[in-house]
Amino acid sequence: MSKENVDIMLRGYDHFKATGDFLAELMAPDFVWDMSNFHGWPEQKLYEGLSEVRRFMREWTEPFEEWRVEVEATHDVDDDRVLAIMRQHGRARSSGMPVDMVFGQLYTLRDGKQTRMQMFSDPAEAMRYVGLEG
Repeated sequence: MSKENVDIMLRGYDHFKATGDFLAELMAPDFVWDMSNFHGWPEQKLYEGLSEVRRFMREWTEPFEEWRVEVEATHDVDDDRVLAIMRQHGRARSSGMPVDMVFGQLYTLRDGKQTRMQMFSDPAEAMRYVGLEG
């Protein structure tokens, strides 16, 4: 099942990259975006449901004049989880300074739907969290 889960995660990413929005059909109604493993995140830790996730993404990207995110690697963790190592590029709106950040996103899936995404500020921490070398 994990290969199918990787494909679901990548399909959602491709849709986001093309449209700037999440693909609702891939997300469970009780989907949770979890920032509790993103060290230093001063805002809300859990975003529940698609509307809160969309609000999070607007707030996350608003400080940037230019912004994009790319999948650097995916790891089949087990039957229910996929770890994606992501890279964010951008240019701060206020200062014009470039931003380049690598982070981990651990997706949990059930019945072909994404149910949770845990964001890690440190990709190595995400790898250790799921029992992979980091």
